[in-house]
Amino acid sequence: MSSPLTCDVVVIGAGMVGAACALYTARAGLRTLLVDRGPVAGGTTGAGEGNLLVSDKEPGPELDLALLSRRLWNDLAAEPGLGAAVEFEPKGGVVVASSPEGMSALTDFAAGQRAAGVDAQLVTADQLPDLEPHLAPGLAGGVLYPEDCQVMPTLAAAHVVRAARRAGSDLRTGTAVTGILCAKDGSVRGVRTAHGDLHAPVVINAAGTWGGEVAALAGVHLPVLPRRGFVLVTEPLPRGVIRHKVYAADYVADVASGDAGLQSSAVVEGTDAGPVLIGASRERVGFDRTFSLPVVRRLAAQATALFPMLGTVHAMRGYLGFRPYLPDHLPAIGPDPRVPGLHHACGHEGAGIGLAVGTGHLIAQTLTDRTPDLDLTPFRPDRFEEGQ
Repeated sequence: MSSPLTCDVVVIGAGMVGAACALYTARAGLRTLLVDRGPVAGGTTGAGEGNLLVSDKEPGPELDLALLSRRLWNDLAAEPGLGAAVEFEPKGGVVVASSPEGMSALTDFAAGQRAAGVDAQLVTADQLPDLEPHLAPGLAGGVLYPEDCQVMPTLAAAHVVRAARRAGSDLRTGTAVTGILCAKDGSVRGVRTAHGDLHAPVVINAAGTWGGEVAALAGVHLPVLPRRGFVLVTEPLPRGVIRHKVYAADYVADVASGDAGLQSSAVVEGTDAGPVLIGASRERVGFDRTFSLPVVRRLAAQATALFPMLGTVHAMRGYLGFRPYLPDHLPAIGPDPRVPGLHHACGHEGAGIGLAVGTGHLIAQTLTDRTPDLDLTPFRPDRFEEGQ
């Protein structure tokens, strides 16, 4: 005798992406259960900066997803109480170039983005101080991206989970998934946990950096790897000292690189509470949580090169996290044809906060037989199979 279904959908992972999947599937009328072995936002989300960016993405599928997500974030931020609760800040981003050659490359990059629908405004060297008075002198110019935003990531995940629960979703933290249940025909029938089996015809893998391990429980290959990054947090500064998210043009190349070695470029932004966040580094060292003083010193030096006034500001703390990296820098989104009923929503690397709501929206559309707003072919989970 078969066990009764406990819900329509089990979402594995209560980070920002899993929270968004739970929200949109619940709002689509599906009985949704969100599970995580730890707390809400206990993994990559809790170690992030909360960036909602279009500025660092070249034209293509990821930028299309970022633009969709940006519109959806606007809608969520407009819901009563939600925008203020998650510290949604539509403050814009400024990308700067240190040389005429760098400015020429940045200009070309921005032109391609504008053709894809991004608001990208060229800024001359003498206009930069109007945007950021404390920037270092001698920069060649930059590009202003008014659509770049920021949220406080842990608050964002928590409040999106709360909204999902209001829509009917359930939440079980401290519940590690140890297996994927499948029928004789290979289709999903739920998940096994230390607290018992949870039955559902659909399982969404939103496990972030551990997405590859969850996929393996279902017998499929998804090459998600951890990419370690550090962030420095300064003492609180007066509001408006740093007005935008500001980074050097090299950051775009670092994001797109597949090199396993250390890469870092200055990324500096203020927060609503006052501290300044300084990043960003990237390196593939497995799940090594060793704190690297040389890396954070390098970040500090790059930040003070952009904003010399930071040289007299104290760093209060530093933290690290692991971005879920896939080799082609695109997340896996949508149904896995190898295991009917298994859907993936992971591998967003450092863009998961910004791309989460678009991902959840698209997943909900596929589960309710609606045509997705974006072509999901570039995000196919089985695209890494040998020969594809």
